[in-house]
Amino acid sequence: MKSNILSNLIIATFLAAFFSACAVRKPYARPELEMPAKYRTEVNVTADTILLPWKDFFKDPKLVHLIDKALEKNADVTIALKTIEQMELQYKQAKLSLLPTLDSSLGVNRSYPSKNSLNGSLAEQFTGTKYIDDFNAGLSLSWEADIWGKARMQQQKAKAEFFAQKYNYQALKTRLITEVASAYFNLINLDQQLEIAKENAALSERTLQMISLQYESGLVTSLGIEQATAQKKTAELIIPLAEQNILIQENALSILCGEYPTAIERKVGMDQIVPDDLFVSGVPASLLSRRPDVQAAEYNLISFNAQAGLAKAAMYPSFSLTAQAGTNSFKFNTWFDLPGSLTKNLAANLAQPIFQQGQLKTAYRSSLLEQEKASIQFRQTVMTAVSEVSDALGRLEGVDKRLVLTQEQSTSLKKATADATLLYQNGTASYLEVITAQNSKLQNDLELINLNMEKLNNIVELYKALGGGTDK
Repeated sequence: MKSNILSNLIIATFLAAFFSACAVRKPYARPELEMPAKYRTEVNVTADTILLPWKDFFKDPKLVHLIDKALEKNADVTIALKTIEQMELQYKQAKLSLLPTLDSSLGVNRSYPSKNSLNGSLAEQFTGTKYIDDFNAGLSLSWEADIWGKARMQQQKAKAEFFAQKYNYQALKTRLITEVASAYFNLINLDQQLEIAKENAALSERTLQMISLQYESGLVTSLGIEQATAQKKTAELIIPLAEQNILIQENALSILCGEYPTAIERKVGMDQIVPDDLFVSGVPASLLSRRPDVQAAEYNLISFNAQAGLAKAAMYPSFSLTAQAGTNSFKFNTWFDLPGSLTKNLAANLAQPIFQQGQLKTAYRSSLLEQEKASIQFRQTVMTAVSEVSDALGRLEGVDKRLVLTQEQSTSLKKATADATLLYQNGTASYLEVITAQNSKLQNDLELINLNMEKLNNIVELYKALGGGTDK
């Protein structure tokens, strides 16, 4: 009879679960993003994908060595790896949530009851002692039926959190790669600034010597000497500033690579270090499969979707089965005397929260709000990704146009400086024209290397914005 009651209770519980499980767990569905058909700025490209290994994208072996070192030793990367290990352990644990629990127990207890109590009088009467011994050993098996899909939702939540962390780690590596590359390129840029400053200082020194000879001959006044000296100082002032910035940049790059500040070995110039333009203008929707931060944001949304399901399931009853078997005796020598000491127990439990309903409903509503916030954050991450690609494409297009004009200007100023010096030597131009030409050439040279640096940074930023490529 009792067996029939237990069977009926189990059947009724599972029937209730069957008809209401769909109302508890809402499957995840990606929000409608309404992405544009194409980027605002388009460029001519030579490839159809940005899934390019960074070791192929960056051509300089010295830069590749620095990036390798940063990915191995950088503190942020190491911490992120530890976090992934934690998420992986939680995910593995969640996959075991459907399994029953098995506990073992072994206990010995001696109690001294009151002489006036029933237990005390019986103990002295039957055992001849003033105490009662109790020897217990047993196994307890318990299992909660996953009638609302809580275990599956816990697995889904743990899996989403694990993959979100993995993609956050990938995004961190992409950011680190681009930071190392930008720092390395900046070092080369500073080297070129230093070289240009030294060249212009030497040119100004020759001009000063030439004007000094004319001053001694009475052909010019001391004003010419002072202006030539000022022009020389203008070039010389760049030298200590460039050296200072080189030192600071080397220190910062060393820290990125997980080392104490030290000198950085690098190429002398920017020749053959510019990555190939292997970019696709593409469709913004492809960012969903390329950008690790977009993928991490979606997995975060999936996690909150599962959390909302768990919060709702907490308001429903839970059903569990418990089976126990063991030995029990009040004498040590009969503790394991079978079957006389054998004890067994079987129980079915149905628990329904009552007074906690208000608290559970609040927790459920709060989880829904968290899910909505994660959905908004996912949409914003996608919009930001599209914007970053569009910005990088626009900047790259703009800097190419400015480079063409600046290079043309550089050719003209180089010729103007040579002509002004020659004319001054022949007495058909003033020293002011020579100084003006030299100053214009100095500013143009600096602008040209800054534009080259800007182009490099824009290429790196576009590489990052499009997803950063692969590790292989």
